[in-house]
Amino acid sequence: MAGATAAIYPLKLLAPVVSLSVVYLPAVLLVSAYWGLALGLGAALLSAAEFNFFHLPPVGRFTIADSRNWVALAAFTVVAVVAGTMAEVARSRALEAERGRAEADLAAALARELLAGAETRAALGATARRISEALGISSAAIVLGRGEGDERRLALPLRAGDGVQLATLIVPVGIKGPAAQRLREQVVPALSALVAIALRRDAMQAAAVETEALRRSDDVKTALLRAVSHDLRTPLTAIVAAGHALGTGSLTAEERTELSSAVVDEGERLAALVEKLLDLSKLQAGRAAPRRDWISIDDVLQAAREASAPAAASDVRMSVDPDVPELRADAAQLERAFANLLENARRYSGGQPVSLHVRRSGSRVIVRVVDRGPGIEPGERERIFEPFYRGPRSASAEPWAGSGLGLAIARGFIEANGGSITVESLPGQGSSFLVALPIEPEPVAAAATAPA
Repeated sequence: MAGATAAIYPLKLLAPVVSLSVVYLPAVLLVSAYWGLALGLGAALLSAAEFNFFHLPPVGRFTIADSRNWVALAAFTVVAVVAGTMAEVARSRALEAERGRAEADLAAALARELLAGAETRAALGATARRISEALGISSAAIVLGRGEGDERRLALPLRAGDGVQLATLIVPVGIKGPAAQRLREQVVPALSALVAIALRRDAMQAAAVETEALRRSDDVKTALLRAVSHDLRTPLTAIVAAGHALGTGSLTAEERTELSSAVVDEGERLAALVEKLLDLSKLQAGRAAPRRDWISIDDVLQAAREASAPAAASDVRMSVDPDVPELRADAAQLERAFANLLENARRYSGGQPVSLHVRRSGSRVIVRVVDRGPGIEPGERERIFEPFYRGPRSASAEPWAGSGLGLAIARGFIEANGGSITVESLPGQGSSFLVALPIEPEPVAAAATAPA
């Protein structure tokens, strides 16, 4: 106001003094815009008083000699009051817009914290920190369900649309002023809606996971039924047919021997399939814990070669390097694993011998099973270890293509003993299955100390 009063003195030389009251209007607008309507009205009245005292004749007194100056002073006062009021309205709207933007930013930040994560419970800590930073309070916490307050903490319930309490916002006691109003009017309603949406999202994700698990379980059951319906029915049909034929009296001794051998062969085939199904069920249920002991890998592979096909054991050419140490593993599980690998290799070798080589490589023993079959396409090299999966039929494969369980069981038993299995193959040039088993240091026997 003082600056505007001083600025009017030189302006009197350029314009009538009555018209110079507008010099006070920028000051009135500035005060109203930054400090509110009350100070703006005070500035308008102070401007009118200064204009009258310093510039309207008689100068130096709060009286007006010319009655026309009363009209000018009244008009200035009205204009100053109206300008101050309009500035206050603009200021209020700007502050309201700023508060709205801040609330929108906070709501967006809370939505990102609660809805972008994988689980609502894990995002509650970061969400509470956002709230404490936005409100300028010392701490905040969100707990699912009902939370209890005390003399230092205030518990604010977060309810769903139907009134059910979903969570509790816990803040320090004593929040006052705009922060308390903002907390109750904006933060709590927005947070309640977001928590309800996040919990509903969690429920939908859990339902989707359960649905997917059920679907995969149905797929496994379907595959199992398909395997059972085909692989079990074939040997059963052969056994039943041979049994009926053996009951007739017109068979020769040679025919009875042939039918008896067929019954035994199909029974063994059926028993092998049932045994594989039992092995797979143990692996999938996590009940195949190995019974570790010190074993010779040479003995295990010899037993696996005999178990895979006793009559064709000579088709497997085996070599073991002399520096291969004993391993600490479950001999029965590894025997079953290598028997399945040899059975698979023999089936796709087209009558060619299968190679089996064992060597030491650092802290591992590497067992390589090599066949001379048609090879495996790159896209099939991982799928062949899936239960019930059967790769494309090869012309060199045996008529019975297997149950699709052998490689899955082999991987399961090998990994249960701390090993790994991979496959290398070139189409048309055969396949190599590489099994790596860890070497554990052998315990050192304590030397007996003779008494002194």
